[in-house]
Amino acid sequence: MDRPRPGAAGVRHLEPRARPQEEGHVRPAAQTARPAPPPISGHQPTLEGVRAVAALSILVYHVASTAGTLTKEDTMGWLFNGGQVGVPVFFALSGLLLYRPWAAAVLDGRAAPRIGLYLRKRVFRIMPAYWAVIICFMVTAGRDHIGDPVTWVSLLTVAQTYFPDMWWESGLGPAHLGQLWSLVVEVAWYVSLPFTAAVLGWYARRKRTNDVGVRAKRLLVGIGVYAALSFPYTALMFFPERNPELGLWLPRFFVWFAIGMALAVVTVWARLDERRPVAVVCRAVSDSWAACWVAAAMLYVVAATPATGPLTLLIPNGFWTSTLHLVVGGLCAAALLAPVALAPAGHPALGAALANPVMGFLGRISYGVFLWQLLIIVGWYEATDRVFRGDVATDLPLLTAATIAAATASYYLLERPVQRLTRRDRPRRAPAREPSS
Repeated sequence: MDRPRPGAAGVRHLEPRARPQEEGHVRPAAQTARPAPPPISGHQPTLEGVRAVAALSILVYHVASTAGTLTKEDTMGWLFNGGQVGVPVFFALSGLLLYRPWAAAVLDGRAAPRIGLYLRKRVFRIMPAYWAVIICFMVTAGRDHIGDPVTWVSLLTVAQTYFPDMWWESGLGPAHLGQLWSLVVEVAWYVSLPFTAAVLGWYARRKRTNDVGVRAKRLLVGIGVYAALSFPYTALMFFPERNPELGLWLPRFFVWFAIGMALAVVTVWARLDERRPVAVVCRAVSDSWAACWVAAAMLYVVAATPATGPLTLLIPNGFWTSTLHLVVGGLCAAALLAPVALAPAGHPALGAALANPVMGFLGRISYGVFLWQLLIIVGWYEATDRVFRGDVATDLPLLTAATIAAATASYYLLERPVQRLTRRDRPRRAPAREPSS
């Protein structure tokens, strides 16, 4: 038997330990060795690499779209349209890392994260650098509206997609900040996560049992229902009348966050279930990383086509197109992220690809890459009077270097110092109780 450790009443905390062989039945070590389960706490360098991939894919997409490459005839420029898959990757990463402590609370009986501390960490993680970008925008490209309090309020509160009839041309927000619509969605998800986690936990505990597998399966069912809500919500964008602004709000993207939430449940389940059948599945998926990434590349190509939406910064203009956009983007994110999330610590191939020093550095500054890119990209093309008349081959290296430089300064001068301040008085906690990112 695994050793129980003390915790909440009626719940066993399992510490995996090798079982003695049954009397008279000695198996070879190769047959008795159990696959190592994935880590569920602490820093995971390979996930930093996934962040880097997502941030750079969005950067390349924005350079290509602003240069006009996506819509040029007789070229393969449309392939850059697939860079939008970085958004579902980011959403799935958030689902994995931020929901995981709540999954552990349900499956392992640990105390759930304190909501106040959780929200405080989110604010200090995202807002200082975000506010720096907004201020920089308002004193440069947005200076004509620097005296407009509504503009300041909508941008500083990360709510620009909720304000109708503003001066910007697109529902995404000002052109120099167009990528930040997805941060508006993320912030809404951050705020709603404690409630969502409470509902899922209530459903999982309704069947009174100490069986980790039963609770995990019920959590996965609940997450499946949560994901499915994206599709009737998407229908509301088109029926009974067209409401494209709804396409920028959180419910449409439940399915992408749910991918990471499901992976969070599976990783915790693999650590806690003494029978470990799910750990075998985790190892099989992680060992199939190459096949998963080939599938992700194929899905990327599909995501780049007009089948999943127009080759412009517009919301898909039909129900089935919008639905396919969600499905293909989600599957691509799952194929990229799942083998990494489910891999044991120290996986050699994944570590070499994603946890090397370059990818580690790009992952650490990825938030800044995301924040600063369009301010730099649009500013460059406007300053050179080449909007939609650029050349990706020459512009991409320059704009990538400039964005990385801005993101590096943002990380070392603002993001990291703020994070250090917030960690000084952080209480010590059991592994996986608090989000690691």
